[in-house]
Amino acid sequence: MPLKDYVFEQDTFTVTDDMQACFNDNGYLLLRGLLSNSELNRVKEVVEDNSVIDKFAYGNKDDKNRESRLCLWNHPGNDVTGMVARCSKVAGTCAKLLSGEVYHYHTKLMMKEAKTGGSFVWHQDYGYWYRNGCLFPDMMTVFIALDKCTRENGCLQILSGSHLCGRVDHGIVGRQIGADVDRVSEISKVCEQLYVELNPGDALYFHGNMLHTSSANTSSMRRWALLCAYNKASNNPVKEHLHPYYTPLTQVPNTAILECPIPWDTTGKDLVTKDRRERFVMAS
Repeated sequence: MPLKDYVFEQDTFTVTDDMQACFNDNGYLLLRGLLSNSELNRVKEVVEDNSVIDKFAYGNKDDKNRESRLCLWNHPGNDVTGMVARCSKVAGTCAKLLSGEVYHYHTKLMMKEAKTGGSFVWHQDYGYWYRNGCLFPDMMTVFIALDKCTRENGCLQILSGSHLCGRVDHGIVGRQIGADVDRVSEISKVCEQLYVELNPGDALYFHGNMLHTSSANTSSMRRWALLCAYNKASNNPVKEHLHPYYTPLTQVPNTAILECPIPWDTTGKDLVTKDRRERFVMAS
């Protein structure tokens, strides 16, 4: 079965019963054109050649010593990237898909550079977040493509419907933490592997238990993406960890992305350093 997708219509969009069923049954919702060209350009202007992002970014190496970099922050803030994470078509859609109030868990800019960007092993986001004291998998991520994502530059790959298998044990897989290899092998026999090829501005909403991976970027095209993660308000973590407890999220209209007068402001965003992240990972 091919990847199921929908076209985002700015003025008329609503989560339909069919979209909700796609998310419930397959673990994802793919919206084409979530960000307009103007919105996309505004976001890219903010994150490209950004000295703060360069300072806080750190790498994840794969078995072949290739490296993808990421910069992560815990709260959305009041700048352009904050408006993306807080707007109705992102945060509001997540609330509808999870059937309840959500709050911002974190946002990260994922930078998989041309020729050098590394791969990621099969994993579930909740495979990590489970260790953070989140008792239920009522969590999800919105992967927003800033660049074209293809098989050649390491697009996301998913096992459709794998979220229904529940949380899979995670441990060391090569140089990364990933899902149990034998379990993933069995799940892949019953859940179809799909390549999520995206145009800039497209977005994949996916469940916290969705198994996903990505290959190295061996192409001449970089692959950058903005990933906004959400937790259901009722799923407040039971222990302190790297990411926030329930923090009420003030949603904004979609127009706020272009109307926001603040391009970039770290005030209140709580950017996470590599050392801080590793301390929490070792303690969990």
